[in-house]
Amino acid sequence: MEKYKRRDFIRSAALAGAGVSLLGPVELLGLTKDQPGGILPGFSAKSYSRIIGSNERLTVACMGVNARGFAVGTNFANQPDCEVLYTCEVDKRAADKFTAEVGKIQSKAPKEAPDFRKALEDKDLDILMVAAPDHWHATAAILGVQAGKHVYLEKPASHSPREGEMVVEASRKYNKLIQMGNQRRSWPNSVGAIAEIRNGVIGKPYMAKAWYTNNRAPIGVGKIVEVPSWLDYELWQGPAPRRPYKDNLIHYNWHWMWNWGTGEGPNNGTHTVDLARWGLGVDFPVRVSSSGGRYHFTDDWETPDTQIMNMEFGNNTMISWEGRSANRQPIEGAGAGVMFHGEKGSVLIGDSTSYKVFDITGKLLRHVKGEAVENDVRSLSTPSQKLDAIHIRNFFDGIRTGAKLNSEIAEGHKSTLLMQLGNIALRSGRVLNINPENGRILNDKKAMKLWTREYQPGWELKV
Repeated sequence: MEKYKRRDFIRSAALAGAGVSLLGPVELLGLTKDQPGGILPGFSAKSYSRIIGSNERLTVACMGVNARGFAVGTNFANQPDCEVLYTCEVDKRAADKFTAEVGKIQSKAPKEAPDFRKALEDKDLDILMVAAPDHWHATAAILGVQAGKHVYLEKPASHSPREGEMVVEASRKYNKLIQMGNQRRSWPNSVGAIAEIRNGVIGKPYMAKAWYTNNRAPIGVGKIVEVPSWLDYELWQGPAPRRPYKDNLIHYNWHWMWNWGTGEGPNNGTHTVDLARWGLGVDFPVRVSSSGGRYHFTDDWETPDTQIMNMEFGNNTMISWEGRSANRQPIEGAGAGVMFHGEKGSVLIGDSTSYKVFDITGKLLRHVKGEAVENDVRSLSTPSQKLDAIHIRNFFDGIRTGAKLNSEIAEGHKSTLLMQLGNIALRSGRVLNINPENGRILNDKKAMKLWTREYQPGWELKV
């Protein structure tokens, strides 16, 4: 297949930003049936920005640049109409590595500002990119918009449901954009698949099965040790209640500890459950239940390594999410994905560059493929650099032209909230009844205790 022509590519990008309700059949996006090459043009981040075209340079401070933050931050740096001004990182080793790499990309190294609040004082700064641990997400985003910056916020949108509400409130109050980093909202295969569902390819969709699998190793039982010289642990903890430093906490294992992390659901489940919610056209549920636990190993891991969440909605639809952190047997051939079931058939989004349409008997009708890209959904840092650049470009377009964001924070909050409600159902041992108008738990004081979190004194959130 030849590459997208300029007008076709811009049309597809514009439609993706405007929402799938405007999309027509498969051919409208330039997709192909049963052959490769139709979804993605052969492009780099730089060539895409040239197609869109803008000489206005946007400036960024990157907060959290060790793993995922390194990938996202360098992706920003690779946009020729963008300059990374600040490295904001509490790990001196990670900061130096990122600063050096960005210096090679843009021929000018960013300044190191371990405390991101110093970077926010710069009037020439446009954007705060947040890829710090989950307990920092809401606090950093709110401080960012209060300082007059737009925010690119990696998922999840918040550590607790109340924080998510406050992030949305802050974006509205200070009139600044927040794009959540659930990048699949911008991937062409997702856009194409959702467009087909909305156009009735499987009739009314009534169920979406989403999943994430991995084969994570045990984290052991940590020992209280001296804080390493390269780490500002006090600043790393930030708004979270203080806990002693252990040798198995940083950099990734905090995900599995409730004081800082949110577990596999908000960590990775948000991506595919967000697609499920998008495809079904639903917002807040009416009922949520969950079961699971730490089954595989006995160690410091507090969140579930095996979990199933079920969410029911008022329009007679449901989403089911399965998470397996310690057994990577794929589902439908994919480590992460979502399958939609409807009156006339099913649609599978199982990898980053294609989707499949089945009839009601399970017969494959169409396998819509795009250009192959390097992608590993289980990667801790760089699962999809080329595809993620589309999400960044959409964010830039929102800032420059007012284009609709593909994952504006109100939408990101709704999808994050689904996973948080699943965790609350599990931790409280309750089936949750939910107000479909705002997502709040009804008539359950025990469960509502988990609606917010405790803060280190002096770090309480304010909008």
